[in-house]
Amino acid sequence: MKNGVPEEVHISRMKGFGLRVLAEGSWGFAASVDVTKSEVVKVARKAVTIARASAKVNKKPVSLRNLEAKKANYSTPVRKDPFKIPLDEKMGILMEAERIIAKQSPLIKVSYSFFRTKREKKLLMSTEGTEIHQQIIWCGGGLMAVAIKNGEVQRRSYPSSFRGNFSTSGYEFFESLKLTQEAKKVGQEALQLLGAERCPSATKDLIITGDQLALQIHESCGHPTELDRALGMEADYAGTSFLTPDKLDTFRYGSKKVNIVADATVPGGLGTFGYDDEGIPAKKIYLVKEGVFVGYQSSRETAALLGLKESSGGMRADSPLKLPLIRMTNINLLEGDWKAEELIEDTRDGILMQTNRSWSIDDRRLNFQFGAEIGWKVKRGSREGMVRNPTYTGITPQFWGSCDAISKDDWMMWGTPNCGKGVPGQVMYVGHGCGSARFKKTQVGLIK
Repeated sequence: MKNGVPEEVHISRMKGFGLRVLAEGSWGFAASVDVTKSEVVKVARKAVTIARASAKVNKKPVSLRNLEAKKANYSTPVRKDPFKIPLDEKMGILMEAERIIAKQSPLIKVSYSFFRTKREKKLLMSTEGTEIHQQIIWCGGGLMAVAIKNGEVQRRSYPSSFRGNFSTSGYEFFESLKLTQEAKKVGQEALQLLGAERCPSATKDLIITGDQLALQIHESCGHPTELDRALGMEADYAGTSFLTPDKLDTFRYGSKKVNIVADATVPGGLGTFGYDDEGIPAKKIYLVKEGVFVGYQSSRETAALLGLKESSGGMRADSPLKLPLIRMTNINLLEGDWKAEELIEDTRDGILMQTNRSWSIDDRRLNFQFGAEIGWKVKRGSREGMVRNPTYTGITPQFWGSCDAISKDDWMMWGTPNCGKGVPGQVMYVGHGCGSARFKKTQVGLIK
């Protein structure tokens, strides 16, 4: 819904199959949407031909970490199937929430609400004996308001920016967002930002709430721990990685407070599943433990290249027509021992930032700048005036090294359904679990 009008009601369906083969030590892949016996034979022959052609230039034969073949089934646990909820009910919630935003003021020029859901059915079979049936369901939604006055444009989003929040759950998750209850606050904060003070330019303690911290984790923790990037096998979209293999188990990535895991088992995470597209069971592995870089997101092939015992279980493709790639599952910053409000009470001079508005990071995932939709000054343990267009900059290991406090009471999963990687491009759904965190002596606002 946008400005009182159903902007889009869209349903898409597709089916197909892909064949990944190893021949003469090299990969071949081919796929089709024509799921017939004759087409399967044709595509298999094409995949083998591609593999043999690749073998002529492949300098090192592919080696894979062993896999215990399984026959298994997995389905996302749901209480309410989102595909069985009447369209009128979904539209009614969106229309009411969008109407509440719009009526706050004529200065609100854009009021927006949305719902999205996906059902994915997979059958993975291999000559190693794997046969796995999976059904993944996720859904979610969100709100946005844009207010304009005298050339000043401000935006507020809920529960997170760009595409809201999503979970591998049923329609009950969308209901839990309570869009109609939150809509008034979204509109009011957009209006308040029009008259708010500009974010100061200074070095201050920075408190980041979970909806912003999730993207920080995604960009400066998730992408650089993908092993194909670290090995130079992948550089599209998000570049390579400063976390090169010589740093494994020795590099100080952050403070001792920082513990980061890749966890495909956490309930409701958008990166939660039963098995990856190589048949590896969902698992939880440490990427950073007490501030030390200790693990990669890997595949069977890259794990063998680096001498790791096993794959992290993160190989996924966004359709049957695409090769599986190393993709984030749920990259989570584990809970600390603070309450979110205590972070504020313990801060003498700082800035609190919430909800991402913009981001930029270099192709090795080191130097970054993030902008938030809204911020507040924190003085002597209390939240004071609102600030607009808040930004902060940093260098990844120094930034995470300055993290001195992490909350526990507001920890939750955030879902990102639009992580891009590869050429041809693939869009994957991933999750990030976090609460709020404080970073000491961080550059906020413009660099002087």
